[in-house]
Amino acid sequence: MGALAKPLLHGKLRFMGAIDTSAGRIGMADNGTRDGLPILFLHGVGSTKSVWQPQLDHFSGVRPAVAIDYPGYGDSAPRHDATRDDYARAAFAALDALGHDEAHICGLSLGGVVAIAMHALAPERCRSLILADTFAVHPDGRGIYDRSVAASTDLRALAEARVDILMAQPVEPSLRAEVVDSMAAIDPAAYCLGARAVWLADQRDRVSEIRVPTLVLCGAADVVTPPALSEELAGAIAAARLVIVDGAGHLSNIEKPAEFNAAVDRFLLEVEPKK
Repeated sequence: MGALAKPLLHGKLRFMGAIDTSAGRIGMADNGTRDGLPILFLHGVGSTKSVWQPQLDHFSGVRPAVAIDYPGYGDSAPRHDATRDDYARAAFAALDALGHDEAHICGLSLGGVVAIAMHALAPERCRSLILADTFAVHPDGRGIYDRSVAASTDLRALAEARVDILMAQPVEPSLRAEVVDSMAAIDPAAYCLGARAVWLADQRDRVSEIRVPTLVLCGAADVVTPPALSEELAGAIAAARLVIVDGAGHLSNIEKPAEFNAAVDRFLLEVEPKK
């Protein structure tokens, strides 16, 4: 197992900063639980591992839960010209360093794109997929990518312009501020690579090959990746389950954490029935 960097106690979570892996230094946080099959959380293009705190808290004492940063994000070392498949390999490298052969993979937006890539690279390591507010291909992906890159020189200004589109209204001011601060702190070069990885993705062929249990989640008020894209995604995956989260926008896991977590709990109970 790789060496952990300065563990810090933060509520129920044990933030580890970063872990040494075969893919280099990967930012990581976990909930300190060691028994059970883990769940790996993958963040969106405008956030880092910290966005998964409600889920890491929720699974504390229940199962290992791990959130990572992609190369160049958060506490991870940068990787030149990283692709979505590089993000997927980094995620597997983090699981390797922690001693996990397989995991439930939960990704939101870009994280969902990376989760699909992980399945394409090593389906036997994905016990299940949880794909939130994401897609196989986005009809306006090129346009969103071009606008994102053009605005990336000032990520705080971009975050201020985007936050009220990303989240269902009204937004609690403190949560709004956290979302803006998180996005503003991302390295612009890493953000541009993340934007390329998500918005230019076309993984329809990969999606058609998914055979593991899959839950597709989407905020009912998501205007960035609308429910119609999740319906399309779920329809392309054999026996996928679709859950629409009322009152949530694009960031459904932090806008409606109780509802999001309950949907994941129900799904995992079906995938892993209690003995």
